[in-house]
Amino acid sequence: MGIRSLLPGRLGFGTAPLGNMFRAIPDEEARATLEAAWDHGVRYFDTAPFYGSGLAEERLGQVLSAKPRDSYVLSTKVGRVVLDEHESTTPDFGEKGGLFEHGNPNKLLHEWTADATERSIEQSLKRLGTDRLDMVWVHDIAQDFHGDQWIQKFEEARTGAFRVLSRLREEGVIKAWGLGVNKTEPVELTLALDEPRPDGFLLAGRYTLLDHEHALTRLLPMAQEQGVDMVVGGPYSSGVLAGGTHFEYQEAPPAVIERVGRLKALTEKHGIGIKSAALQFSLAHPATAAVIPGATRPGRIAEDAAALAEQTPAAFWSDLRAEGLVSPAAPLPGNA
Repeated sequence: MGIRSLLPGRLGFGTAPLGNMFRAIPDEEARATLEAAWDHGVRYFDTAPFYGSGLAEERLGQVLSAKPRDSYVLSTKVGRVVLDEHESTTPDFGEKGGLFEHGNPNKLLHEWTADATERSIEQSLKRLGTDRLDMVWVHDIAQDFHGDQWIQKFEEARTGAFRVLSRLREEGVIKAWGLGVNKTEPVELTLALDEPRPDGFLLAGRYTLLDHEHALTRLLPMAQEQGVDMVVGGPYSSGVLAGGTHFEYQEAPPAVIERVGRLKALTEKHGIGIKSAALQFSLAHPATAAVIPGATRPGRIAEDAAALAEQTPAAFWSDLRAEGLVSPAAPLPGNA
């Protein structure tokens, strides 16, 4: 079926921040943020067991379970099973460090086998308070979490999660599946397989104003050739493009800060917001079906909706290209 036809709009909501990423967020604030997203017309929500060891799913479920199920699209991920046992130390998430140290204390089983995939889906349905999922992403089978062992994890997923999700799609239990990763290589590898066939992929942080060259030249041509569309996660590059200090989930290095400064100066010159530039750039590629920024404050939702609707002058995109702040091959709004 693909994923483009499933999505109700081009702006969705990514719930990673609601798993207490970087900071502890009060339940009331999380709920208000989700309600704000709903009030602004967002009807696609993405989550994962990994986000705060089930916390983001729980919070999302508390809000969405009060909405008509047919009125929204929901995706979650497999690869982590939340255990009853609690962590006694801060878990090691590879490059991601203590990303969710403020989340639920439950230990996670990191496994992409068939059994773990089915357990993960069963748990997610309970936390989300729903009887079905629309899309399921195979989560984080990439270098950033597994280093040199990532191919081994990919193979575990290929013979486990991929096959389970293909079967569930065939049975009509889910409508689509794909990969949800922060690196392009696992998606490239999946698209090179004869089977099974994914419907789409969620690529976080790899098709943004700050980082898009690799995806543009290697992954996206393959995806377009096969009719596989992309959901862009992390369009603000972990927040640094939206006034934050994080890039790649860590403190942004000086070179990134300098580049963001140049981008911001250009947006100010043309009287537009940097969020507008970021979202509209990610959506300009024909393979992009939707973009899903996250937030932890209700006011951010209004900003995202306004950024998507803001009229950006053609001269801005021309200047962006002329100043070398975007790849010469990157599609731009208005074909600038």
